[in-house]
Amino acid sequence: MGREAHSNEGDDGRREGRSRHVPVMLQRCLDLLAPALQQPRAVVVDCTLGLGGHSEALLTRFPEARLVALDRDKEALRLSGERLAPHQDRATLVHAVYDELPEVLERLGIPRVQGVLFDLGVSSMQLDEADRGFAYAQDAPLDMRMDQTTGIGAAEVLNTYPPGELVRILRAYGEEKQAKRIVSAVVREREKEPFTNSARLVELIRDALPQAVKRTGGNPAKRTFQALRIEVNGELSVLERAIPAAVKALDVGGRIAVLSYHSLEDRLVKQVFAAGAATTAPAGLPVVPERYQPRLKLLTRGAELPTEEEIAENRRAAPARLRGAERIREDVE
Repeated sequence: MGREAHSNEGDDGRREGRSRHVPVMLQRCLDLLAPALQQPRAVVVDCTLGLGGHSEALLTRFPEARLVALDRDKEALRLSGERLAPHQDRATLVHAVYDELPEVLERLGIPRVQGVLFDLGVSSMQLDEADRGFAYAQDAPLDMRMDQTTGIGAAEVLNTYPPGELVRILRAYGEEKQAKRIVSAVVREREKEPFTNSARLVELIRDALPQAVKRTGGNPAKRTFQALRIEVNGELSVLERAIPAAVKALDVGGRIAVLSYHSLEDRLVKQVFAAGAATTAPAGLPVVPERYQPRLKLLTRGAELPTEEEIAENRRAAPARLRGAERIREDVE
């Protein structure tokens, strides 16, 4: 689920890694946005700044463009601020969740933008910093909040949600077929002692699942961790608001590129783009009036996938799905 790969061998490894991220599908994202960003005074929004790999590339490739970059993680903003310091006269970094885009643009006095990029999922910094609790491969407090200053962590979800709600979350957000079995084990264990750390949850999931299930599909805890992370951060409800808001913020000729990492995100993006690219005219009209014409043109055929070379270079790119669209007309009330 991670966005940018880097090494994780102690502090030195992390520092070195931050200087050489491999942002997912970087070249393709830049190419998709390029026609809209080569005009003078173009504004591009990176809605998911992370460690700044995509933002740095946007500022470098489009030397006339202004960048507005959002992240809910204050540590990510601090680190990417260091990285983007050479471009600070053209970069505005904002502590915000990406569904707050309309308010951010209004505050900055920017009526319309020419480009928007979303790189969804967890940033590599969050996966690799052990104390954040995102990764099932290492023991850590069960937190998973992208913004650690607000909201409830994963432990509280596990310890307090009713069993039926936990089953729904695991099924809906993790596509976990064994949700009932896992939740039964969680409820039994939390009565003995509340959950605090990731290792205990991973062990419980391993013990709860049938042998046949454990033989396929990687770490058996990954779907549960994904589901908890999405719930803790309200990711799908935020995305549901954010994608239409981003499309609305685009100038005519402006472009949007969205990288998703699981089918729920991709389906949501696909629906918004498909609705924007469809005519809304009633059937049988001989001429389609302006107000019913499509507002978007799709720039990708379906979802584009990373190349085998890219996956070899950055294993976290494997589940990525990229969709792009261009705003071709104004909304007509």
